[in-house]
Amino acid sequence: MKVFDAQSIARDAALAEAEFATQVGDFISVDFDDDNRIATYLFNADIAGYKGWRWGITIAKVDDASAPTICDVVVLPGPDSLLAPDHIPYHDRIEPSDITPGVIVPSLVDDTRLVPGVNALAQDEGLDATEVFDLGLMRPRVLSIEGRDQASKRWYTSDRGPATPLAEQAPKPCSSCGFFLPLAGSLRSSFGVCANAIAPDDARVVSLDHGCGAHSEATLN
Repeated sequence: MKVFDAQSIARDAALAEAEFATQVGDFISVDFDDDNRIATYLFNADIAGYKGWRWGITIAKVDDASAPTICDVVVLPGPDSLLAPDHIPYHDRIEPSDITPGVIVPSLVDDTRLVPGVNALAQDEGLDATEVFDLGLMRPRVLSIEGRDQASKRWYTSDRGPATPLAEQAPKPCSSCGFFLPLAGSLRSSFGVCANAIAPDDARVVSLDHGCGAHSEATLN
């Protein structure tokens, strides 16, 4: 089928949709499909708030003898258009600084960092409070392996891990410090909490190979 010219029909279609005639600007281009039956005409859209947008009018012809038919009239973004950013779910963009007094951030039901806890174990009457907590008893959900691994990587690569100037220049690692309180459970082999009031990481989780100048065994030469 031969290429057809329906530019004037396309412009009239855009004018019919526009609120004002001045909103339909100059002709930009036309694109045909492979067999030249469908053409899309583009015109500048001079609409307030839509800088760089275009009128897109799709017109079709069944054959060379048929009249052009208007299929669609829309306003489309161009390569330089100002577009709204992609939506990011709140749970992907929330940050610790967003959690202020009174703010509630519900966790997802299918959060992969959590798994169902255990309500009871056979013959668990003899367990002390620490064992009950470590096993996740009486908690609806507990940390999953994925959640634990994410936390470990996040902590280890943070400023409380070994790859920081503070740790690199420390006289000794946290693992040998008297103020180091090891964590319970599977994280015990890698992390603990600093309990030195004058240390920069007091009350924070630190890795065993972290360190600072406030080590309990630090001495001056």
